[in-house]
Amino acid sequence: MLARETETALKTTPLHALHAASGGKMVPFAGYDMPVQFAPGVLREHLHTRNSAGLFDVSHMGQIELRAKSGKVEDAALALERLVPQDILSVAPGRQRYAQFTNEAGGILDDLMVANFGSHLFLVVNAACKAEDEAHLRAHLQDSCVIEPLPDRALIALQGPTAESVLARLCPEISAMRFMDTGPRRIDGIDCFVSRSGYTGEDGFEISVPAEQAEAFARTLLANGDVMPIGLGARDSLRLEAGLCLYGHDIDTSTTPVEGALEWSIQKSRRHGGARAGGFPGADTILAQLEKGAPRRRVGLRPEGRAPVREGAPLFANETSSEQIGKVTSGGFGPSLNAPVAMGYLPVSLAAAGSLVFAELRGARLPLRVAAMPFVPNTYKR
Repeated sequence: MLARETETALKTTPLHALHAASGGKMVPFAGYDMPVQFAPGVLREHLHTRNSAGLFDVSHMGQIELRAKSGKVEDAALALERLVPQDILSVAPGRQRYAQFTNEAGGILDDLMVANFGSHLFLVVNAACKAEDEAHLRAHLQDSCVIEPLPDRALIALQGPTAESVLARLCPEISAMRFMDTGPRRIDGIDCFVSRSGYTGEDGFEISVPAEQAEAFARTLLANGDVMPIGLGARDSLRLEAGLCLYGHDIDTSTTPVEGALEWSIQKSRRHGGARAGGFPGADTILAQLEKGAPRRRVGLRPEGRAPVREGAPLFANETSSEQIGKVTSGGFGPSLNAPVAMGYLPVSLAAAGSLVFAELRGARLPLRVAAMPFVPNTYKR
């Protein structure tokens, strides 16, 4: 009875019926009933995305419009800068930027994408955090901005080296877009919001579509022989090979952007000496770490051998030490590398590439080498 109630309580995306018709194996994820894999399996789905084009349903994520009451997008950008360490004011119309909501201790409440649509900002936030993110925006920005969630829109990601050719058949102007370009586009007669981005390390697009047209649009894409439906399993292995964080695993309220190796996302204008330095939650902590370093750091890890090291595995400096120095936050098998890969946190003294550490696995100590990320080179079209 409990299992049935839990299943009933799960939300569904506009592509749920299509997943079922396509043989998707459904699992609970962030409160939604989502496909973890399809008939080909995670390995084939992963490699197909690396070699051709994969279609991902990411409609569970939150889409939010942020409009300044003044009508000026610059005012919306300055308002949002009160909540994130990034320079939003300099994001040009038709471009987007990766950002993080931070708390007063410098921890990360969520990570998000922020696009400038000319008249307003368009935000994409994580599924598990979207209610809290909307409440956070309302609590701090409602005096100056209109915050409008867009639950009537689906979000589809098309990722892989043939994604451009697939989408260009339906909208030729797509080919002119570069990495992190974004904005309204009409695709196959449907008014969409498109960004040239994604979370696989491959070239690709994320496409916001009216919910009632999402299934027909997805079927049109899947009719192309290059395109295969991809589940959450391969999405996770692809982003891990790309060295990309998963919120709630590799970053959370206990990690700062600097500890999470995300300092590249904080522009000079928001740092000490910059035109709009500070002014965001946790600024004292984050700015100090930018100047002096953080005590620990997210790093890439390559296990020596074939055994994957999973999330939560404790890390040690040597084979005999009883003092845990860190832990694995993401880990699994990397199909593109035909080898296991992982990410985790280590003290900065051991965070340099080539350092040797040990994970505890089934009562034994397994050696891992700190490795540069991404594990697989990205192919973004710049």
